[in-house]
Amino acid sequence: MQSIDCVRAAVCNYGDMLYRLCFVMLRNTADAEDAVQETFIAYTTKSPVFSDKEHEKAWLLKVASNKCRDILRFRNRHQLTELSGLEAVVQDDESSHIHEALMELPEKFRLVLTLYYIDEYKVKEIAEIIKKTPSAVKMRLQKGRKLLEEKYRKEYM
Repeated sequence: MQSIDCVRAAVCNYGDMLYRLCFVMLRNTADAEDAVQETFIAYTTKSPVFSDKEHEKAWLLKVASNKCRDILRFRNRHQLTELSGLEAVVQDDESSHIHEALMELPEKFRLVLTLYYIDEYKVKEIAEIIKKTPSAVKMRLQKGRKLLEEKYRKEYM
C-alpha cells in the first residue's frame, strides 16, 4: 500500500485534473467523483512503482478513464438517467457555452480535446493513454474541433 503522504500528494497534484477528465467523460458530478475516488483507491491498493511524475500522471489518467468507461458501460446496461452539474465546473458565460458544446460531443472527441487543450498533453502522450496511433489522435482532434465549432456556432452565435 502507498503511504498516506504519497496518496495525499497525488490527490493534491492530480485530483482536479482527474475530476475534470471524469466529468467530461461522464457528464455527471456524482459519477465523476466516484470515478476519481475509485482511481485513488486503485492507486492506494495496487502501489504501482513509477519511473517519474509523468509516468504517475499518465497511470492515474489511464485508470481514471478506465473507471469512467466502466461507469458508462454500467449506464448502458442499466439505462440510468443522467443529471448534469455543469455549473460546478464552469465559471463564466463564454466558457460555459464552450463547455456545454463540448459535453454534447461523442466521448472519443471530448476525451482527446480535454487531454490536449485542458491537461496540455502532447499528441504522442494522448496516443499512449488511449492506446491509439498519433495519427488517430490528430484526426480526432481535427474532427473534434470541427464538431465543437459547428455546435458552438449553431447554438450560441
